[in-house]
Amino acid sequence: MDKIRQILLRNQWNSTKIIIFRFYSNPTKIPTLPSVSFEPQPYKGPSYNDVLNSRNTNVSPFVRLLYKEPVMINQGYMQYVWDHTGKRYLDMFGGIVTVSVGHCHPKVTKAAVDQMHKLWHLTNIYLHPELHDYAKKLTDRLPGDLKVCYFCNSGSEANDLAIQMARLHTGAFDVISLRNAYHGDTPYSVGLCGIGTWKHSFPHGFGIHQVMNPDPYRGIWGGSSCRDSPVQPDRKCSCGVNQCKACDMYIAQLDELLSYSLPKKIAGFFAESIQGVGGTVQFPKNYLKKAYEIIRQHGGLCISDEVQTGFGRTGKFWGFLNHEVLPDIVTVAKGIGNGFPLAAVITRKDIADSLNDALVFNTYGGNPVACAIGSAVLDVIDEEKLMENCHHVGTYLLHSLSKLRRKYTIVGDVRGKGLMIGVEMVADKESKEPLPKPKMDAIFEYTKSMGLLVGRGGMSGNVFRIKPPMCISRADADFCVSCLEKAIEKYSPL
Repeated sequence: MDKIRQILLRNQWNSTKIIIFRFYSNPTKIPTLPSVSFEPQPYKGPSYNDVLNSRNTNVSPFVRLLYKEPVMINQGYMQYVWDHTGKRYLDMFGGIVTVSVGHCHPKVTKAAVDQMHKLWHLTNIYLHPELHDYAKKLTDRLPGDLKVCYFCNSGSEANDLAIQMARLHTGAFDVISLRNAYHGDTPYSVGLCGIGTWKHSFPHGFGIHQVMNPDPYRGIWGGSSCRDSPVQPDRKCSCGVNQCKACDMYIAQLDELLSYSLPKKIAGFFAESIQGVGGTVQFPKNYLKKAYEIIRQHGGLCISDEVQTGFGRTGKFWGFLNHEVLPDIVTVAKGIGNGFPLAAVITRKDIADSLNDALVFNTYGGNPVACAIGSAVLDVIDEEKLMENCHHVGTYLLHSLSKLRRKYTIVGDVRGKGLMIGVEMVADKESKEPLPKPKMDAIFEYTKSMGLLVGRGGMSGNVFRIKPPMCISRADADFCVSCLEKAIEKYSPL
C-alpha cells in the first residue's frame, strides 16, 4: 500500500544518532471493475467542450456539476454508465437515489416503448386503464387503509400536496419536520427543509417548525446500540436491554417543542425513514414510533417521506416498516419510476376526501407512459428479488466499509440499512469535525478517476452517499470499497 513505514535504527558507532529510513511499499494496483458483457454504442454527438460551453451559456448556473472535470455520460446499463470516451463507471449514486432497478433495464424500457407506441399522454380527467391498474398495483403494496393515491411528477410536488392534505384534513396549520431533513426545494416544500444550505432569503416555511434531529452519531445523545443498522456508532452507550436513553431525550425535545411553540392541535409531522440529503442519518430505535404517538395526541397526521427509502432499498419494501409504524400519508418518488418522472401521495380515503372542496390538478400526473414504467418497476423488484439483494449485498457492503472506519482516523462513521448507506468523513474521530473540503474533494475526485461514482451529503458535504441501483453485486461492493480505500490512503495515509 502507499503507506510510509518508518524504521528506526540506532547507529552502533554513535549511540546518540538516530537514522530514520523511510521506504514505500509497491503501490497497489488501481481496482478493476467487474466484467460486463454489455457493449455501449460509440458516442457520436457534439464534442465535450461544445457541450460544456453550452452548459455554461444556456443552462442556469445554479445547477451545479459534480467534479472539477465533469463526467459526460453517453449510455447506461443496469449499475454501470459509460462516458463519451467509452470509459465505464460503477454508478453507486443511482442518479441521486433514483435509478432503482438499473439503467435502461430491458423490461422497464420495453414497457415504456410499448406504451409510447399506443398512447403517450392523456390527462387524468379521462379514464385510461394504465393509471387505474397501476394505482391498484401500487396501493396493494401498502398496509392498512393506505389505498388512495394521487400521482404527480416529483418528490417536492408530493410533499407539497401532503402538506395541503394534512392542513385541510385536520383544520390545523402548524407542521413539524426535523432539523437536517430534506423534503424538496419548491417554495412550499423548502419550508420543511432543515438544512440551511437549501434556504433562500425570501419568506417561506410559515407554520413549519423544526425539532432537534435525533442523530445517534453527531447529536447530543447517542450510543453504540441506538440505531437499526448492521454498523453502530463508535460511541459509548449506557442503555439497558430494550432501552434507549437517547431516544427518550430526543422525544423530550419534541414534546417540549409542542408544549412551548405550537397550539394544542397541529396539522402533521414529516420524517424520512432514513435521512437522505442530510447524510444517511438514522434515528434511535423507537424514535418514530414514540414521535407518531405524540403527534397523534395533538391531532396531527404522520407523513412518511419514502422518496429515497421506498421500493425495497432498505431491505423492506417501505422504510417505515423498519420502524414498526403506520403513517397516515406516504409520499413516494425517485425509485418509483427508475428515473422516469413519477411520484405519488398515498393516503386513506377520509384524508384524500379533504381535497374535494377545491380543485387540485396535475397535467402530467399519472400519464400512461409513467404508469406503464411504474408497473414494470414493481414487477422487476419482485422477479429479480431486488429487495432481498438490497438486504444481503447492502449488509455485506456495510460490514466491508466498517473495516475502513476501524482502520482510518478520518472515517468517522459508517451507517445505513440495505443499499441506503453513508460514510461520514471527519478531521479526527474525537472532535468529529468535518473533513476539510480540499481533502474531501481530493478523495471524491480520485474515486471518479478510478471509475466509481458516489454522491455527497450532509450539512458540510462530508458524507459519501452510497445509494446505487438495487441490482449491484458483491463484486461491485468490493470494487466500491477498494476505490474508497485507495483514495483515502492516497490523501490521508495511516
